[in-house]
Amino acid sequence: MNHASATGYDWGEPRTKTVTWYDPSTGAEAATVMSGLDYLSAMRRGELPPPPISALFGDMRISGVAEGEVEFTCVPDESVYNPIGMVHGGLACTLLDSVTGCAVHSTLPAGTGYSSAEIKVNYLRAIHLDSGELHARGRVTKPGRRVAFAEGELRDASGKLLATASSTCTVFG
Repeated sequence: MNHASATGYDWGEPRTKTVTWYDPSTGAEAATVMSGLDYLSAMRRGELPPPPISALFGDMRISGVAEGEVEFTCVPDESVYNPIGMVHGGLACTLLDSVTGCAVHSTLPAGTGYSSAEIKVNYLRAIHLDSGELHARGRVTKPGRRVAFAEGELRDASGKLLATASSTCTVFG
């Protein structure tokens, strides 16, 4: 079923993307009894399921974790393109929000949660499919019992800096 706009552009055939995820309550339950570092490390090793959002964005996954630092990777596909033919900035923001939040999580004791309160992203370069695997790194700049601060950076497969972020997270028991 081809579609054509009023201007005559042929849209081609529609494409599909199947998204499969695991019940998020499994991970949430484990988070109540594991420190943030242990929880994220178990997820990296495949002992806990990834969060459902990771399946939406190029198999977003944890590639490194240490106390106060987290690294994610993903390979975007054209399903995350914006109307002008490049990867939507929301993907970059999601990656940066994830690594800064998880960096904060890696410093928290069992049963302690967090939520992003604010994030500021600076987009430095366009992201395209030929950017290859994206690498996002977050690190805590100031831990806290009520509020924590982190920063992140996003690089392409060749190491070029694509975006940076600063984040504030609310910490709660």
